[in-house]
Amino acid sequence: MTIIPFSEATQGCCCSIPEWLTLPVAPQAAARIRFCGEDKLPQAVPLQGALTWLADLAAQGKTIAGLDLNGPGDPLATPAMTLQILAGLREQYPGLSVGLTTMGLGLAEQAGFLAEHGVSRVTLLLDAVSPEAIKKMYTWIRPGKRSIPLAEGAAILIEEQAKGIAACKAAGIPVCIRTTVYAGINEEEVEEIARLAAALGAESISLLPGKDWLDPEVKLPPPAPEAMAALTRKVAGLMTVVCPPEEVIPGEAVPRSGKNGSSLPKPTAARPNVAVLSSNGMDIDLHLGQAIKGLIYGPREDGLACLLEARDLPEPGNGDNRWLELSEILKDCFALLATSAGQRPREILSSYGLTVLLLEDNVEGAVDVLYGGGKKGKNR
Repeated sequence: MTIIPFSEATQGCCCSIPEWLTLPVAPQAAARIRFCGEDKLPQAVPLQGALTWLADLAAQGKTIAGLDLNGPGDPLATPAMTLQILAGLREQYPGLSVGLTTMGLGLAEQAGFLAEHGVSRVTLLLDAVSPEAIKKMYTWIRPGKRSIPLAEGAAILIEEQAKGIAACKAAGIPVCIRTTVYAGINEEEVEEIARLAAALGAESISLLPGKDWLDPEVKLPPPAPEAMAALTRKVAGLMTVVCPPEEVIPGEAVPRSGKNGSSLPKPTAARPNVAVLSSNGMDIDLHLGQAIKGLIYGPREDGLACLLEARDLPEPGNGDNRWLELSEILKDCFALLATSAGQRPREILSSYGLTVLLLEDNVEGAVDVLYGGGKKGKNR
């Protein structure tokens, strides 16, 4: 089978690539993983806000290959709303490809409707095939509106994911598996995940290393690069593997651990804080034009950086005035971290003393680098 570098995959893969934009329009979660932080989700972007943002990008000359409905909750936790969003996108942008990222609860039931509404690909978050591993990763799983015992939810999830792959194949929707590898928890299941997914009709798989767990009682390091490489070789014999990039995207990116950070912006007395755009509180994963909330990090009394608050940001639209308003909201910040941003807003914010840094990375590690630490440091 083929191993495709993530950055070169422009079609036929269901994983996030630069040409595909993420729309975090799902307001409700279907499960909670043990290391995701607080129960409360970030606010989802409303449909009208998403449409306005897309119009802004089009006006700037941005070429968009497709949209992926992904986060902050699960699109299939609120299927009626998701179908309404798909209908709105199809009406405004009939020629634009649309994908959907989900853990798969309800996918088999909705696959036909998704195909009718123009969904051209589904990314399935499939991290385990045994109830034992699932119970180690999740605190709760909610197939419907009511809470059920975790053991029952784990069994339902396994069944629903398998049925969902088969239903999407029957409906003509390509499925890509996205598996996050957690050391000592699901490493032994990755090969079986690929085998079962391929047998059911999934087209490709991507393997991502799990982050450090936020629960201080759980000491679980991320899998070693050598272990990830070995797993990739194993699953490549079963189905096409799409590999994420080893480095962050080009731009003013925060360096990885060990690189020289002397050119990075520094905190000052007037601007001691950092603004971060994140849909889940863990990863820097939002375009500047998408974000309607920002996480504000800054030093506490002992000098260590910590999360201070979440601030409302201007809604999409209103041209340059939006960035002028944003510069005022973030006037105490020396840097803003986003996965991507247009040239015009970056120029405006820079003129008001706010540097926009582009990267895809862990929030905690990136903030730590800006305050003079390393990736191993922990902010509290």
